[in-house]
Amino acid sequence: MYSLISCTALAGIAEWVCCPGKLNAPVYRALSTCPVVHRWNVADNAAAASFALGRVLSTGRPVAVVAGSGNEAAAMLPAVVNAYYGRQPLVILTVDDAATSGGCGAPAAIEQDSLFGIYAPTIPLDLPCSISDLPDLAAQLAEGFPLHLHIRLDMESYMPLRDLSMLRVEDPAPAPRFRGSLVALSQMLRFRAVEGLVLMIGALEPTEQEPVLWLARTLRVPVVAEAASGLREELAEYALHNAEDVLSHNPPPFVLRVGAVPTFPAWRMLEDMPATQVFSITRSGFAGLARESEVIEGDPEQIMKAVGDVPHVGDTNRLLRLSRQHANRLEEELLARPESAAALVRAFSLQAAMADCICLASPTLATLWNKFAQWQVPTLYLRSLHDMGSQGTVSAFLGLAADSPFSCCLVGDLALLRDMAASCVLPQLTPGKRIIAVLANDGAGPAYDQAEGDDEMHRLLCQPPASGAADIARLWGAEYYAIHTEADLEIIDSLADDALAILEIIPE
Repeated sequence: MYSLISCTALAGIAEWVCCPGKLNAPVYRALSTCPVVHRWNVADNAAAASFALGRVLSTGRPVAVVAGSGNEAAAMLPAVVNAYYGRQPLVILTVDDAATSGGCGAPAAIEQDSLFGIYAPTIPLDLPCSISDLPDLAAQLAEGFPLHLHIRLDMESYMPLRDLSMLRVEDPAPAPRFRGSLVALSQMLRFRAVEGLVLMIGALEPTEQEPVLWLARTLRVPVVAEAASGLREELAEYALHNAEDVLSHNPPPFVLRVGAVPTFPAWRMLEDMPATQVFSITRSGFAGLARESEVIEGDPEQIMKAVGDVPHVGDTNRLLRLSRQHANRLEEELLARPESAAALVRAFSLQAAMADCICLASPTLATLWNKFAQWQVPTLYLRSLHDMGSQGTVSAFLGLAADSPFSCCLVGDLALLRDMAASCVLPQLTPGKRIIAVLANDGAGPAYDQAEGDDEMHRLLCQPPASGAADIARLWGAEYYAIHTEADLEIIDSLADDALAILEIIPE
């Protein structure tokens, strides 16, 4: 076990999330003697993987999570999928007795090879062995994708522990510089962008924000920025409001996307706009479109340096004039409907803007935030967990906010109900004000409007939760507040610095 812990330390893994399991004892005994490794304990496997992903997003370092068994590791798939598409180095460990490892029908000894499919390749490790016989995890994790380590432990020849007190955790290996050709991108920016260019910005890592902000302010073209980019408010003067309507009537010749695959509708519209040439600069390497496009994979700052100087292009197609007319109408509608979901999300965003960490728990909530959130205060550290569905998002939020003095999360009511196990990690976190705002939509979002007026369709399609946010707050020992108006949100200011509060936003 000394060799395994040493190998992971060399790969930069400084945090382990531990689920209970009989066969995990040798791993935990070794970890308990290693003072440089932080150990979290989370009993539920799905919550553990989501919390571990939150820690990866927060620290930028790989994090390992040990499953209770192979069967229970299957519950970690949503977090692994999210890590794959976000290109985050989440490491899942499963431990088997070599004598009953898979294929024999022994309890909790399922087949481990390709357990997570394409989302996390399985690396079998037969222990005990020397460190020289283990794979170079540092190089594999530098690619940024999740891994599954299947440990087959020979209990009969298991060796006593060596001293791990002097072990040190190394810095993670740097990611590859970039992949892809810059020729077409450079030619477009220098010679053809004046025909009409729109910049679309997906979710960004904090280290990616500065070079992307420089690019946007240099190009001065219309911008559609995801809230999770951290630049939405910084680029308000270039913001293309109601982008899906404006672009559908005025298709741009070129779109440059930077960051993760966007969740806003204007990006998805590009599937049906073949005349628009799309370029992507993305750390994840995913095109995000089924149609043909140019993708350059890597760190945006390194790519920008390689591209060199870019010209001031401007709004050559005068799209921003059309956009501002919509923005003015939108403000009037929000004032006219102060108790609508849109207006309450706007009001909550004003309060949450002061937080050190903000998390949006679904694409529906991200869309509401992108359209209606405040524009005055920059929210540099905002994350959208759009690939996790409604499972594990609260756990991921707590992982993200584990060290934050003030953090806020906006979730749906089903997401809160499906992540009840998140509460087990609360006593392990540093003190801080944590706000979980629940948009009460009876289990449904805008995508479920086809159930309106049909009770049976509503029951099957929406499945409103039987327990409410107030019930969960009592179970967690959290403060509960019902929010009907903007004035009700002023309670956030009066909460103690170490308060855990669940706010149920109930729109008219």
